[in-house]
Amino acid sequence: MAITTTTMRRTSHLLPRLRLATVPSPLRPLTATIAFARHSSSSSSSKPQQPQDFYTLFPQSIPSGPPPAGPFSIDLRALQREFFALQQRSHPDTPAHVRSADGPSSAFINRAYSTLRDPLQRAQYLLARAGVDVEDERLKLEDPALLLEVLEAQEEVEAAASEEELLPLVDRNRERIDESLRVLETAFADADLETARREAVRLRYWRNVEEAIKAWEHGKGAHVLEH
Repeated sequence: MAITTTTMRRTSHLLPRLRLATVPSPLRPLTATIAFARHSSSSSSSKPQQPQDFYTLFPQSIPSGPPPAGPFSIDLRALQREFFALQQRSHPDTPAHVRSADGPSSAFINRAYSTLRDPLQRAQYLLARAGVDVEDERLKLEDPALLLEVLEAQEEVEAAASEEELLPLVDRNRERIDESLRVLETAFADADLETARREAVRLRYWRNVEEAIKAWEHGKGAHVLEH
């Protein structure tokens, strides 16, 4: 659909319905973790300290570390195997001679794994780690073309009478997500934080569309993009 003045005027009152918070956001705990790590690195406390970032927990599955030294993409199967091994060593029921007394807590391991295995949360974490305030409301993407695409997708979900009618939208949205991941891969490799920030916002919109489709499929309605 071409974007005209009339079209934008017709849809402008709908824009507040969009909300990016649908996908669970780890930003507040991530920000707190990063702040804690920076404080700990400069303190002289003799107590065992948590790793400075999530990437250091998984040297086998992420040997090159975070971008730009390493790739944005991660081998998720290898990450899961290393996660299970870490959890076993940190579990309270694990024998003392196996459990690492000075290792990271189980909660920290869980948070690191859940963040790194999800591309959107991983991108948000890397941005926060680099000092980008991804919680700032002013950073939401103000792209009329993108917003119109999202609104049209929502209308398509709401108007669907069967799952078959949603299949073309599922395919288009999967392509959008894949494209966002490709852009993020390149942006982080080039340390282009502004492009990475913008694309993370786009990805968050596409994930909201994905959730709206899933909600329809499960008979829960299609209100994921609404307040």
